[in-house]
Amino acid sequence: MSEPIRWGIIGTGHIANTFATAIAALDDAVIQAVGSRTEASANAFADKYGIANRHGSYEALANDPEIDAVYIATLNSLHHDNSILCLEAGKAVLCEKPFCINRAQSEEVIAVAKREKKFIMEAMWTRFIPALQQAMDWIDEGRIGEVRMVQANFGFRCDDAPLFDPELGGGALLDVGIYPITLAHMAFRKLPTEVRSLAHLGRNGVDEQSTYLLGFEGGGQALLGSAIQTKSPYDGYIMGTEGMITIHDSFWNATKVSLTKDEKVVECKELPHLCNGYEYEAMEVHRCLREGKLESDIMPHETSLELMGLLDGIRADWGLKYPME
Repeated sequence: MSEPIRWGIIGTGHIANTFATAIAALDDAVIQAVGSRTEASANAFADKYGIANRHGSYEALANDPEIDAVYIATLNSLHHDNSILCLEAGKAVLCEKPFCINRAQSEEVIAVAKREKKFIMEAMWTRFIPALQQAMDWIDEGRIGEVRMVQANFGFRCDDAPLFDPELGGGALLDVGIYPITLAHMAFRKLPTEVRSLAHLGRNGVDEQSTYLLGFEGGGQALLGSAIQTKSPYDGYIMGTEGMITIHDSFWNATKVSLTKDEKVVECKELPHLCNGYEYEAMEVHRCLREGKLESDIMPHETSLELMGLLDGIRADWGLKYPME
């Protein structure tokens, strides 16, 4: 086996913990370093996961010579600056979604990656999990005929302050709306040609719930929604001319997928994760780095740019502009 990929993690919140747990389950990687805004937070995280190098600033983490790749697990508003910091320090980057606040920021980050000849990928982990890969295989095999409709929602109730803060890029769309939109993009393999949306902008001016109707060339449609103050069902559906795929439970992190024809389930697959689902995006980074790639074939730069541009257009229709834009 090749030498383990040495990871650094910027951020010590919930999603950083999830990623650290996933890396610990892989035998070809190690978390070598963690960086936080305070030494106390970095030390606590490092103690929890047995991490050797701990840094009390993002800059110190980026410049650590003992790491190969950095996972950016900070708030939405920091993704742009954190990515550029790490790329210019010579590190490969896996940046948590949304890639940046908007397409313009995303283009800047990718330009830096190309200039520095360093790998970067948006951490849209849903694209890599086995259940979603199976659903895409069924589509490619023609098992449901032509894809005609997609339906999915990701809504929950929370009081996590950053999600409601426009200064931090808060709102349902960027945090969780990207998941059902990604599912539609995966199923149709292209951007919509028509977009209609509706949002409730809450007390802080960000969308607390929003719905999206996407129309695709040839007549395909997607009905999608997201919320941070309303609980929704989590199954995802891909409907075709000859059948339907159901992505069960939490469609963005599913371990079960079924194929229905003539109102009968003709195939159902249980595809449990090796760990928690985040391991698959890390495995893709490992593959790309070992093959000398600067971007993933599954989550290429252009896909991130396309989807960020789509989110920009949806927000523009609502008049939602973040302070840093």
